[in-house]
This record gives sequence, C-alpha cells and structure tokens, in this order.
Amino acid sequence: MIDEADRPLHGWRIGFAGLGLMGRPMARNLFTAGAELALWNRTRSVAESMLEPGMRLAGSPAELAGMSDCLVLMLADTEVVDQVLFAPPDGLANGLRPGMLLIDMGTTAVMATRKIAAKLAQTGVDYIDAPVSGGEIGAINASLTIMAGGSEEAIARARPLFAVLGKQFTHVGDVGAGQVAKAANQVIVGLNIGAVAEALSLVRRAGVDLNKVRQALLGGFAGSRILEVHGQRMIDKAFAPGGRVTTQHKDMRQACELAAELGLTLPATELSRRLYQKLIDQGDGDLDHSALIRIFDQPAE
Repeated sequence: MIDEADRPLHGWRIGFAGLGLMGRPMARNLFTAGAELALWNRTRSVAESMLEPGMRLAGSPAELAGMSDCLVLMLADTEVVDQVLFAPPDGLANGLRPGMLLIDMGTTAVMATRKIAAKLAQTGVDYIDAPVSGGEIGAINASLTIMAGGSEEAIARARPLFAVLGKQFTHVGDVGAGQVAKAANQVIVGLNIGAVAEALSLVRRAGVDLNKVRQALLGGFAGSRILEVHGQRMIDKAFAPGGRVTTQHKDMRQACELAAELGLTLPATELSRRLYQKLIDQGDGDLDHSALIRIFDQPAE
C-alpha cells in the first residue's frame, strides 16, 4: 500500500479541463500524486477513455467547478479558454466559488489573461497563468518547465501541484508574466526549429551524412535541445506530434500580436510564422513542429 505521505496531493480536489496531447499525461500525474481528480473535455469520449477508479467525469465546465477546489486548464487557445470559462449557461465561471484556485497551463494571449484574471478576482478566485515547455515528453515524465504569473499567495498555494508536474518552476511575476515568458519561449523554439531545418536541408542537398553533421554540431556552439531532439526527428522523418505545427503557429501568432500591441516588430518571428502557416496550408498542420523541414527539404530540380 502506498503511504499517503508519498502522495503530495492527497486531499486535493482538482478539476482538469482539456485532455489533449499534454493534458492527458498531466492529469494522470496529478491523480497518481493523490489528487481527487474530476475530468472534463469537449469531446466527452476522450475523458471517458481516461477514467480510472477514483476519477470522476463532469458533464460541463460548471459541473467541473462544482466538483473541485482547484482547477487546471490545458486548452487549445485563447478563444477556447474564454468559451470554457464564460459561455452560457454552463461555463466554469458559473460554478466558481470564492477561495478557489484556477490555473491556466495552456498558452493564452497576455492581454486576455490579465482581463480574465481581473474579472475572476472580483468573485474571490485566485488566477495563475502557468504555461509550460517540454512538450508531450515532458508532460509524460513530469519534467515540464513551468513559468508562472500570479500573486505570491496564489503561487504558494499552487507550488505542490507544480512540483508534481514539472522539474523547473519559475514565478516570473504578476498575472500575465507567465504568458509573456511563454511567448518568448515559443519565439526561440520556433526560430530554432527553422534554423535546424534549413541547416539540415543544406547538409542533405550537399550530399553529406546528416547524422555525422548533427553529431559534430552538438559538440559545438550550435548545440541545442532543438538540434538534439528535433534534429533527429528531421533526419528520421519521424513527425508524430509531440508539439503540433498548428500549436506552434498559434503561439508565434500570439507573440507577434503581443509585440504589435507593445509597438514592437518581430520580423524574423513573423517570417517563421508564415512558414508554419505554409505547412498548415499544405495539410501538415497536425504533424510535429519539427516537420517544418518539409518546407525546405524538397528534391533538387
């Protein structure tokens, strides 16, 4: 029998909304850590397929809120977050109670995040934006990097949950700061994927061994996690999604929109965003974002 002392979330009543590539393993890790877990997903069958003894299924977001003290959102985009929270008659907001903790761990637009937090604060709900990096592998292995925005008090309440889901946690600042950090993260990731894709396409066209070049580069200043993981995926043409093209494009679009709101231009990011859009247009949107190499790596004519 597992000692409850080894289950750090024993006694927590957590509602989890959004059971996609990332959400499913994250929810399982919370359950394994001892949480009383309630699930909701727009496609009900996905939530049903996850159910284990001790888990519960909510029929609506509002019902999920009523079954929980702490809520975690892992939703596709800003529009979905807004719908799940506020769409009548069964949005989460209709079931929220003063003192509840709501944590958005998806990638949501910064200005919208701040507006949502301010609106929920009026009802006594603590809101944290805590987007993550690490992809599906990090979600499965509970090794996510978590960047959070929120009050010191709210963050203190959430730390045990973050400790279960991730290996690195940073309280970046007030509400919205986590999403700013994630926007920066996605700019760097997206541009680096593009750099690795172009470099490996050049190597292949020149007729040189891709694996040997990648190995050489990993030992130098060009070495990176992107070259290590995504570079190998590009060489193997293994594009089962860990992070989808559509998600990368959405995140880079949000970064460009935030920059515009701040009077800043991000020309390289905008160019990269258009390349990801081209990949979506050719029907590759559900592939892993490392599939960007398909844009560059065409046979010589």
